[in-house]
Amino acid sequence: MLLAATGKKTAMQNDKRTDSSDPLAHTKNLKEQFQELIDHLREDVGKVDDAQAKALFEVSAEVLIGLQKAFTDYEKKNEPAWKK
Repeated sequence: MLLAATGKKTAMQNDKRTDSSDPLAHTKNLKEQFQELIDHLREDVGKVDDAQAKALFEVSAEVLIGLQKAFTDYEKKNEPAWKK
Protein backbone atom coordinates (compact mmCIF):
# COMPACT_ATOMS: atom_id res chain seq x y z
CA MET A 1 0.00 0.00 0.00
CA LEU A 2 1.27 3.45 -0.88
CA LEU A 3 0.79 4.90 2.61
CA ALA A 4 2.70 2.02 4.18
CA ALA A 5 5.56 2.60 1.74
CA THR A 6 5.78 6.25 2.80
CA GLY A 7 5.90 5.36 6.48
CA LYS A 8 2.39 6.61 7.17
CA LYS A 9 0.05 4.22 8.90
CA THR A 10 -3.50 3.63 7.82
CA ALA A 11 -6.44 3.36 10.25
CA MET A 12 -6.28 -0.40 9.85
CA GLN A 13 -2.55 -0.44 10.59
CA ASN A 14 -3.07 1.85 13.59
CA ASP A 15 -5.78 -0.56 14.74
CA LYS A 16 -8.00 2.07 16.32
CA ARG A 17 -10.23 -0.52 17.92
CA THR A 18 -11.88 0.71 21.04
CA ASP A 19 -13.13 -0.94 24.17
CA SER A 20 -15.81 1.72 24.37
CA SER A 21 -19.41 0.62 24.71
CA ASP A 22 -20.43 3.70 22.68
CA PRO A 23 -21.52 2.42 19.26
CA LEU A 24 -20.72 5.81 17.69
CA ALA A 25 -17.05 5.38 18.56
CA HIS A 26 -17.08 2.12 16.62
CA THR A 27 -19.05 3.44 13.64
CA LYS A 28 -16.67 6.40 13.31
CA ASN A 29 -13.64 4.11 13.30
CA LEU A 30 -15.16 1.72 10.79
CA LYS A 31 -16.20 4.54 8.45
CA GLU A 32 -12.59 5.78 8.43
CA GLN A 33 -11.40 2.29 7.54
CA PHE A 34 -14.01 2.03 4.77
CA GLN A 35 -12.75 5.34 3.34
CA GLU A 36 -9.17 4.12 3.28
CA LEU A 37 -10.22 0.99 1.44
CA ILE A 38 -12.36 3.01 -1.00
CA ASP A 39 -9.37 5.25 -1.74
CA HIS A 40 -7.12 2.21 -2.21
CA LEU A 41 -9.58 0.56 -4.60
CA ARG A 42 -9.95 3.73 -6.65
CA GLU A 43 -6.16 4.12 -6.86
CA ASP A 44 -5.84 0.54 -8.03
CA VAL A 45 -8.36 1.13 -10.83
CA GLY A 46 -5.72 3.37 -12.38
CA LYS A 47 -2.94 0.85 -11.87
CA VAL A 48 -4.34 -2.19 -13.67
CA ASP A 49 -5.07 -2.74 -17.35
CA ASP A 50 -7.60 -5.55 -16.93
CA ALA A 51 -11.11 -4.18 -17.56
CA GLN A 52 -12.75 -6.79 -15.34
CA ALA A 53 -10.42 -5.97 -12.44
CA LYS A 54 -11.15 -2.25 -12.91
CA ALA A 55 -14.88 -3.01 -12.76
CA LEU A 56 -14.44 -5.19 -9.69
CA PHE A 57 -12.48 -2.49 -7.86
CA GLU A 58 -14.95 0.24 -8.80
CA VAL A 59 -17.99 -1.82 -7.82
CA SER A 60 -16.31 -2.74 -4.55
CA ALA A 61 -15.68 0.95 -3.81
CA GLU A 62 -19.35 1.72 -4.52
CA VAL A 63 -20.50 -1.05 -2.16
CA LEU A 64 -18.30 0.37 0.59
CA ILE A 65 -19.74 3.84 -0.05
CA GLY A 66 -23.16 2.30 0.53
CA LEU A 67 -21.93 0.84 3.81
CA GLN A 68 -20.57 4.23 4.85
CA LYS A 69 -23.98 5.74 4.16
CA ALA A 70 -25.70 3.04 6.22
CA PHE A 71 -23.35 3.77 9.14
CA THR A 72 -24.00 7.52 8.80
CA ASP A 73 -27.74 6.91 8.69
CA TYR A 74 -27.41 4.86 11.87
CA GLU A 75 -25.43 7.64 13.56
CA LYS A 76 -27.96 10.28 12.55
CA LYS A 77 -30.99 8.01 12.97
CA ASN A 78 -32.03 9.01 9.42
CA GLU A 79 -33.86 5.80 8.59
CA PRO A 80 -36.91 4.27 10.27
CA ALA A 81 -34.92 1.12 11.07
CA TRP A 82 -32.56 3.13 13.28
CA LYS A 83 -35.25 4.97 15.21
CA LYS A 84 -36.44 3.59 18.54
